[in-house]
Amino acid sequence: MFSGALLVSGILLQARAAAGSATARAAAAPTVTLDGGVFTGTSSTSNTQSFLGIPFAQPPVGDLRFRLPAPVPAYTGSHTVTQFGPGCPQQAIKLPDLTGLEQEVIDYVANSAFAVLFPSDEDCLTINVIKPKTASSTSKLPVVAWIFGGGFELGSPAMYDGTAIVERSIAMGEPVIYVSMNYRLSAFGFLASKEVRAAGIGNLGLQDQRQALRWIQKYITAFGGDPAKVTIWGESAGAISVAMHMIANNGDNEGLFRAAFMESGSPIPTGPVENGQKYYDAIVQEVGCSSAADTLECLRTVPFAALKAAQDASPFIFAFQSLALAWVPREDGTFLTDNPQRLVQQGKVANVPFITGDCDDEGTLFSLSTLNITTDAEFNTWIKTIWLPGATAAQLNTFASLYTDDILDGSPFDTGILNVLTPQFKRIAAFQGDGVFQAPRRFFQQTLSGKQNQWAFLSKRLKDVPFLGSFHASDILNIYFDGEMTDYLVNFAGTLNPNGRTVPNWPAYTTATPNMMTFLDGLFPTTITQDTYRAAGMQFLTNLTLQFPL
Repeated sequence: MFSGALLVSGILLQARAAAGSATARAAAAPTVTLDGGVFTGTSSTSNTQSFLGIPFAQPPVGDLRFRLPAPVPAYTGSHTVTQFGPGCPQQAIKLPDLTGLEQEVIDYVANSAFAVLFPSDEDCLTINVIKPKTASSTSKLPVVAWIFGGGFELGSPAMYDGTAIVERSIAMGEPVIYVSMNYRLSAFGFLASKEVRAAGIGNLGLQDQRQALRWIQKYITAFGGDPAKVTIWGESAGAISVAMHMIANNGDNEGLFRAAFMESGSPIPTGPVENGQKYYDAIVQEVGCSSAADTLECLRTVPFAALKAAQDASPFIFAFQSLALAWVPREDGTFLTDNPQRLVQQGKVANVPFITGDCDDEGTLFSLSTLNITTDAEFNTWIKTIWLPGATAAQLNTFASLYTDDILDGSPFDTGILNVLTPQFKRIAAFQGDGVFQAPRRFFQQTLSGKQNQWAFLSKRLKDVPFLGSFHASDILNIYFDGEMTDYLVNFAGTLNPNGRTVPNWPAYTTATPNMMTFLDGLFPTTITQDTYRAAGMQFLTNLTLQFPL
């Protein structure tokens, strides 16, 4: 999911990518042949080569808008692939007003900066490959396939420079291939309604990712990768996407990946596509398609600018409803045959080893949009209206007793009387972090305990950040900037076990011994803790969300 931290990380990663390119500019341009096409990339550093912006599906425009991704025909001709392709259409950024500036000014600056750094276009289904310079078609290297986050509302592979990960893998003597992909977002990728179900086009963003994984199977050998050694990996919405691929097709991964790595994302408590009907109807109304006999067909003919404006009018991740997102993966009867958490209960999960974990204070960033909630009554109304409209009075009372307004129990956790933006801020942050991230992760891991190899982590770094603590997305720094998690990822991609000679031992996770690799600030950066915190609250939340999915 998106945050200001992700934008900052993206800027820094772009800067490092530019610096790396400058050092290798004089190197001969590398090429790779796919089908009958010759693709010319760039030597991103002295040790790595990049092939960026390769189309992996036909442009989802015109009659292909709101349809399943169509494979590209066999490649022919010559292609220069030295720059990332545009991101898919982004939802307009609407930030909470925390500075005293006019809200329109804040939103304008945010959208302008993001559009300049990471341009977008409806023709956006491209894939990127970064490889060791020495890799050849016979190398059979492990592949890490990155799926970016952004709340299913915005984001781009261009925000992340995978060169450092490939460089680190080379230095470790365990080289890997790095792949990243675009996928459709917001209304373009996660339209949900009874009409969507009838047409069989649910979860198009996930279907795009699946098509990219099929592309990897077909073409990665030419870059030196082994299609039998693919690890899918993501953060936030990207991690949720990884989890969705584990349960898609009733757990049949079609041989597309052999392992999964999730940062801040698990099978989330969402319901059927009809739960998105109000957002679908609002867009149809906004663009003038309400009277059409086939509203989906009408939407395919709407000018892009009008459709984008209608999408932008829907709730953004920093709206008052916050993490009760408008655009998310939902059960569509085909790709996801039931609510995600029910599929986990039914054991319909790809039998692959996985790593999953969260930041300690996942909910703080997303609770900045609810600062006008200052009393118990307002908090209870928000919960009842936004999150649990079907809950009984007894359930709501139990909920309020487990997630209280006691600032000592709120998030940022373990910060005492500090970080109290409002009397309800730390309470809301604790609930949102647990309800959307921590509790679904624990449910996922405990349900699969003993069925497949798994490891868990908790990031408690950057605890001193005012009001946010160890905030959502802060762990990205640990993997894209040569932290311990980089080595764990490389080890895992190669051996299906995160452990190796360069990092502390990471014991596996089971219900009996729920070990968590915990990343800390200070002189002792890692330790092993147990996944037992806030047990009563998380168990109650899991039971509630199974009964009342979003």
